[in-house]
Amino acid sequence: MTKPIQVRNPRTGKLDYDIVPPSGNLLEQQCLGLRQAQNHWQQIGVERRIEALKQWKQAVLSQRDSLTEALVNDTGRLSISVLEIDSFLSSIDRWCKLAPELLQESEKNTAIPFIHLKQTSVPYPLVGVISPWNFPLLLSTIDTIPALIAGCAVIVKPSEIASRFVKPLMTAINAVPDLRDVLTFVEGGGETGANLLEYVDLICFTGSVATGLKVAEAAAKRFIPAFLELGGKDPAIVLSSANLELATSAILWGSVVNTGQSCLSIERIYVAESMFEEFVDKLVTKAERLKLAYPTVESGEIGPIIAERQAEIIREHLLDAIAKGAVVGCGGKVEEKNGGWWCHPTVLTQVNHSMKVMTEETFGPIMPVMPFSTVEEAINLANNVIYGLSAAIFAEEESEALAVARYIDAGAISINDAGLTALIYEGAKNSFKFSGLGGSRMGTAGLMRFLRKKAFLVKTNAVPDPWWFDS
Repeated sequence: MTKPIQVRNPRTGKLDYDIVPPSGNLLEQQCLGLRQAQNHWQQIGVERRIEALKQWKQAVLSQRDSLTEALVNDTGRLSISVLEIDSFLSSIDRWCKLAPELLQESEKNTAIPFIHLKQTSVPYPLVGVISPWNFPLLLSTIDTIPALIAGCAVIVKPSEIASRFVKPLMTAINAVPDLRDVLTFVEGGGETGANLLEYVDLICFTGSVATGLKVAEAAAKRFIPAFLELGGKDPAIVLSSANLELATSAILWGSVVNTGQSCLSIERIYVAESMFEEFVDKLVTKAERLKLAYPTVESGEIGPIIAERQAEIIREHLLDAIAKGAVVGCGGKVEEKNGGWWCHPTVLTQVNHSMKVMTEETFGPIMPVMPFSTVEEAINLANNVIYGLSAAIFAEEESEALAVARYIDAGAISINDAGLTALIYEGAKNSFKFSGLGGSRMGTAGLMRFLRKKAFLVKTNAVPDPWWFDS
């Protein structure tokens, strides 16, 4: 019998939920069952798989109230939980629409007249997904849905910090006969995730760089593909021609939505020195209008810090910055309220790259703002971290912004906006540096990476090949 894990409520700090990780033997048996069922799932074809996913969507809609309640208890916030469910359901619709064309077999003549090429693809039998706590539903299904439609079986291990949503979601999964044998969610901590890597054919991991390195190493030892989306320290560059009203509103949202608990959060802001003071004044004014979602989830826009360890990191970064000379424009501290941890949107100036808040992932509603004198300086500052997930550039003319964006080491760059890659799934992107590894989860590549290409080279004429030995 494995030891239960107690789960903390982020609004109250109370340990009010328990999960029981599977034993090693049980996890192995679950994976074996999924693997055995996958062959049938693959053979029924894409149209029937699409129908099963549509049935899952309807089953989720019947569980929507329970799922929303569970997500609110997992994360302490309401509006983003509603958005998560909507995005999850939209993802099902999107992949169901795209899959038939993407999964078509093809054939063509080759450069050799009597050799014909038939091209097909074969799904990886069992895909493992290990997902984080900041968007529990969305990030546990963003890889799961395309993998299923591709014909894979999938086992998901969400974060033990936020796993209440698993129960209503499994109720919906079990309501779909074709789906329930090829998709399951297992609860557990790091040990369960590590064990899972022993039984799958491909792993998708979203989380920290430190854990991602361990996942990559374990996958390499088993010679299986690993798709990793890791940390971010996303920069925003505001050029002297930028519209400050637009830039400050976009950057504020991109920095503090979901209390900054997103790998796509804007965590560093570089502003042309000619407009620096005006930018900071506008940003502070707008930040101070936002309220904490306390004492109720409807009280404001800023929810609690979900993970207690993250509250410690945010506090550490703030104290480090202030000790090294940073000036607090608004906010500036992590506070406890009724057992939960909270942080008002915080604007910092007089910051530099000797501070953790400018180089390490903060994952909180913190906006450090630094002036630059030349565009080259801004580009160098933006690239001077180990991360390269996404970024934002603001300028009056699109061409001016794009000229800068081409030099930024990041996979997705929003122009005159922020965080668009969280909303626009069409654009394929790769993570740069330590922000990730493997194919894009966006664009059509998000499905195709779960398939292995297979070529049939067919000889069409019964004639000797000119390169054969002369017999």
